[in-house]
Amino acid sequence: MNVSLLHVIIIAIPLLVAAGGLVYAAMQFRGWRTSQYVANFTKLVELQLQLRKMVVDDPTLAPTGGTKAARSPAEEMRSYYYALMQISVFEIAWFAHKQGQLTDDYFASWEAYIAAMAKYPAFRAMWQTDRTTILHDGFREYVDTLTSIESASVPEHMRPVDTPSRVVKASSDDSKRK
Repeated sequence: MNVSLLHVIIIAIPLLVAAGGLVYAAMQFRGWRTSQYVANFTKLVELQLQLRKMVVDDPTLAPTGGTKAARSPAEEMRSYYYALMQISVFEIAWFAHKQGQLTDDYFASWEAYIAAMAKYPAFRAMWQTDRTTILHDGFREYVDTLTSIESASVPEHMRPVDTPSRVVKASSDDSKRK
């Protein structure tokens, strides 16, 4: 063996070890990212389950559809907070999707659900209150856009009155969300 071949082998060994370490780190990162997807999905399903359990435990929380059923003030309050909890869970789904942690097809099911919920008077009443101002501004704009598209299919007498805080703002984020 000559000295130059030995020198090449001595240099190659640490380079191969470093390359192997990078490949191993990439595989670990991929596995971590996959586990994050599963964890996020699992948490969202758990939250959905909790919301569904609340309706089973208290049927007055179920949407009343297009008709305004006579409800007591306590039932109205429960419906209001239930709608607020639903939009909070949807905000988690929206944020996870925006961060690339929720697939487009799964997020589309969330969009369809919220679009359907947005037709109910209890949801619209909740959305018009100041309690939703704690939500992320981008999320508020997104839901405003989503509900304004759905407003076309909501009868006029059920549409909320616009307030200055509810005006949909045009933003450059609209192109990013599509």
